[in-house]
Order: sequence, then structure tokens, then C-alpha cells
Amino acid sequence: MTIIFTMSIILLMIPTAMMLICLTISKKSFMDREKSSPFECGFDPKSSPRIPFSLHFFLIAVIFLIFDVEITLLIPLILVMKISNMINYWIISIFFIIILLLGLYHEWNQGALNWTY
Repeated sequence: MTIIFTMSIILLMIPTAMMLICLTISKKSFMDREKSSPFECGFDPKSSPRIPFSLHFFLIAVIFLIFDVEITLLIPLILVMKISNMINYWIISIFFIIILLLGLYHEWNQGALNWTY
């Protein structure tokens, strides 16, 4: 028991010491306005350096990723069908597909799938 305790203390102390060393080494000594400003031939920038991003496009991309991951979770159901009880298989697969359809209906009902400007 003491071996496990000492090993866990050592395993916690090594990363902590490494993080503290990195924090002390990487600190900048001062912040200068000239160094922190964007470089544009010595003049102040005329426009914002960031391009405006459509939040609606981002939300649709996140919804796509969520449903893409859920489809990858459906693929193993095909392989499990051979080794599982058919009643349990159909109950689980129908339950999972109903959850997916309810999520899709909720997003559709909230208007997240409508592309508006």
C-alpha cells in the first residue's frame, strides 16, 4: 500500500515540477505596445485582422459532426447482430435510431437547419 502511495506522489510531483519550470522559464519580462501590435509597415491597421465568421455555419457544422459520430456508432450494430439476441438487438437499435430522429426533429423544430442570413 505504501508503494502505491509513494509512486502516486512521485507521479504527481514530476509533472507539477515540469509545469512550474516551464511557467518560470517562459514568462516574458515586459509587454510592449509595439511588439504586441500587428505588423503593417509601421501604420495602424485600417480594418480588423479577423474575417467575420458565420455563426450559423458553425452551428450546422457542429450538428453535422454530432450526427456523423452517431452514425459511426451505428456501424458496430451490424457486427453485433451476429452474436447477440435478436430481440435485444432490435430493441437497442430502434431505441438508438429513435434518439437520433428525436435529436434531428428538435434541431429542425428549433430552426437550426434553416439557412438564413
